[in-house]
Amino acid sequence: MFKFKPANISLTKNNFWHELIGSPSNFSLESRIFHSISVGIITLNGIYIPYNLFIGLYFGALSGLILEIFFFYQYYNSRFKGKTHSSTLFALLGIIILGLNYFTNSGIHGSTDLIWPAYLLLVFAISPYKQLVIWLIIYLIGFFILHCLEFYYPTLVQHPFVAGKGQFIDRVTAFPIPVVAIFIVIKFIRKSYDREKKVTEEKTIAVEKSNAQILLQKNQLEESNSEKNKLMSIISHDLRSPLTNIQNYLVLLNQLQIDNSERRAIEEALLKSTNNAMEMLSNLLHWSKSQMEGPQVHLIEVNLLAVLANTLAIENTSALKKEITLTNNIPSQLNVIADVDMLQLVMRNLISNAIKFTPQGGSINIDAKILPNECKITVSDNGQGIPEDKKNDIFSIKSKPVYGTANEKGVGLGLVLCKEFIELQGGKIGFESSLSKGSSFFIFIPLKHTSSTTQDS
Repeated sequence: MFKFKPANISLTKNNFWHELIGSPSNFSLESRIFHSISVGIITLNGIYIPYNLFIGLYFGALSGLILEIFFFYQYYNSRFKGKTHSSTLFALLGIIILGLNYFTNSGIHGSTDLIWPAYLLLVFAISPYKQLVIWLIIYLIGFFILHCLEFYYPTLVQHPFVAGKGQFIDRVTAFPIPVVAIFIVIKFIRKSYDREKKVTEEKTIAVEKSNAQILLQKNQLEESNSEKNKLMSIISHDLRSPLTNIQNYLVLLNQLQIDNSERRAIEEALLKSTNNAMEMLSNLLHWSKSQMEGPQVHLIEVNLLAVLANTLAIENTSALKKEITLTNNIPSQLNVIADVDMLQLVMRNLISNAIKFTPQGGSINIDAKILPNECKITVSDNGQGIPEDKKNDIFSIKSKPVYGTANEKGVGLGLVLCKEFIELQGGKIGFESSLSKGSSFFIFIPLKHTSSTTQDS
């Protein structure tokens, strides 16, 4: 069954109208207004010429025919030949035609005065800005002269209509001409304004986006410089110190006789320094690799306790050296979706940090519990806690390394890696801390594959 589609008809009408007046990309606003005026006047004259002939206004019919030919010629050359319309000829022709019509159609009692300002509006709409004042003065002078001539020589004016009905018909039939002209001009001015406003808004949005992009790039550059400075600091100082200690110890062994008690004390200090250096180097290598190669995430379903067993054993050995009790409360049947290497590194860093900032004889608890669609793993201690001024940058490379309770020192990359690696696995990380009471770091790991989880990125 045939269905009426008004939207398509409206679209066809709009396309037809745009074909008549031309597109904004090919024609100026003045040209498109002129095309619209021409189409309107050609259409109206097609009605008024036979009407004027019918009621006996032969000069009105003749002037209408002249306007019809003029506008058709100018419109055709402008729209289809690419020749600019003549606003000067348009304005002068209006003065001549309207002036003659004034005397042949009842003068001040006719309809010419009604059309006169509307025609001047058309002249303003299609003329260059520099000509507007000139045409305003010329039309005002012409208007004044016509009325002065009628006032002093009233016999010059012809009265084809009788008072009453004739004047009524003349005014009513002439009224659509200025109304249509004003409508066309105002419509185009408003549409042009709206279009320019939209373009300006789009440009403003584009500039704002560009500024935001520049700011983002600036921040990324600053962050990159910060990372570079951090890296150079680690290489030049933090890794150099333990190597220098080893070198000094070897010099002592080679040049001096050291008794067993001194040797043992020095070796314990060197072992601690070397262990710290190994931890630094491990984090540094992992972080550098992730920055250079991008994330390589391999998510599989694993048993949490089995994956962390070796990590827990190693960290328990470190905890015993400080007489710290390390308690593990991970259920044996708990499975999660994780990258094994990343998860082990995260847990190793969290437990190592807890050991570092927990005093001798303290305690550390590792808990895991199931939440809807995820597992929460918590590493809590009763250590020295985190000062308020350091909490905001705790997961940032801007954070400065802090010495532990036994003078252990990190490089400030451990928690940066933890955050990055947990988020790459589709999880998240957070912490709670009270100064002198301890800290709790917790991570959330998915229990099953989700659309937000990335594999083999």
